[in-house]
Amino acid sequence: MRNEILQKIKERKIKVGVIGLGYVGLPLAVEKAKAGFETIGFDVQSVKVDMVNKGQNYIGDVVNEDLEKLTEQGKLRATTDFSFIKDVDFIAICVPTPLDEHQQPDISYVRSSTIEIAKYMKKGTMVVLESTTYPGTTEELIKPLLENGSGLSCGTDFYLGFSPERVDPGNKQFKTKNTPKVVGAVGNEAKEVISAMYRTVLDGDIYEVSSPAVAEMEKILENTYRNINIGLVNELAILCNEMKISLWEVVDAAKTKPYGFQAFYPGPGLGGHCIPLDPYYLSWKAREFGFHTSMIEASMMINDKMPEYCVERASKILNKDKKALNGSKILVAGIAYKQDIDDYRESPAIDVINILRKQGAEVEFYDPYILKYKYKGDYYKGLESIDSKIISSYDLVIITASHSSVDYEMIQQSAKWIFDTKNAMKDINPRNNIEVL
Repeated sequence: MRNEILQKIKERKIKVGVIGLGYVGLPLAVEKAKAGFETIGFDVQSVKVDMVNKGQNYIGDVVNEDLEKLTEQGKLRATTDFSFIKDVDFIAICVPTPLDEHQQPDISYVRSSTIEIAKYMKKGTMVVLESTTYPGTTEELIKPLLENGSGLSCGTDFYLGFSPERVDPGNKQFKTKNTPKVVGAVGNEAKEVISAMYRTVLDGDIYEVSSPAVAEMEKILENTYRNINIGLVNELAILCNEMKISLWEVVDAAKTKPYGFQAFYPGPGLGGHCIPLDPYYLSWKAREFGFHTSMIEASMMINDKMPEYCVERASKILNKDKKALNGSKILVAGIAYKQDIDDYRESPAIDVINILRKQGAEVEFYDPYILKYKYKGDYYKGLESIDSKIISSYDLVIITASHSSVDYEMIQQSAKWIFDTKNAMKDINPRNNIEVL
């Protein structure tokens, strides 16, 4: 089986299936198709499927012309019908892995996708999970589901592995194509063929590890490392504000050291799919072993309270004009969780808005990349544009994303007060109406 698969990879005769056509799945499907592999994207959302089949892009990191060309050529198509799994040889699972209402891992999408795969997959199939998850998911959950559902044996009849997604929306340098990939698999043959598949498609290095659990933990480490360091600077930002010291200036000074320091910056909280969620996955799994992840949990608590802290700071700014939050008009500038993207998954700006509204503030938002957002089933529409007249009508502007296309000089000249949680206005003068986190 190994030799046959390697030959099919070499000859581009492998048919690829990608489960989940979101921020991870669609770019991966595009790269597979561009490398010469016939690719089928699977998704339960018919809207996404229809858009892909029409060559209409909805992901910022995908080039519109690439998607249109691949669909026209028949190299890439999408479907909601999982029975087409029977036609593919390589399956990448790229479905969401959120937290449930109790802040525990929700792997229902992984489970349901695996059950569907097991119904239709054939002998010789390679299955790779890319969704971020807790260590052990591949071997403890996916492997028995595939074996029991298909009647096939892992390592003998099919190959199974884990290769964590590494997607940084908006990154100008590193995309799916050139980002190094980590691969762990059940058995050396599985690791060899899965790695060969990725090497054929991607330009980034393929780094092989000894097991899926190592690859799963590696992904958790990447994001927990960032979570802890962001938690550190967020806590220092709170302290520095009390001490009348600019943490932003402190960090800029510290990063002049050419070794032993990496700059992290504070903000209104954590956003994106991975960094706010992954530490919860690890803490949940650690409890199985009676282990308390004290440092990780401490950073999570600090980061989770930042939206509330930002609202407290906003209240103090309004107090300078003898205004209460209740009844004040506030504009939140930026819904995206990071600069210059249209992704608002887990965005702390939404938490800031919710807390402000609970305290009686009249809140609107503006984001040049996001005209509306969905929260708990409801849609909230923002301003389509801003100008000096609009800005001057608010008691406070809170900047929660540092989009480069926003006219910050106009905001400074027109706003009564500005609370800049991202230091987006660091080069703007005068600063008499600006407070920085």
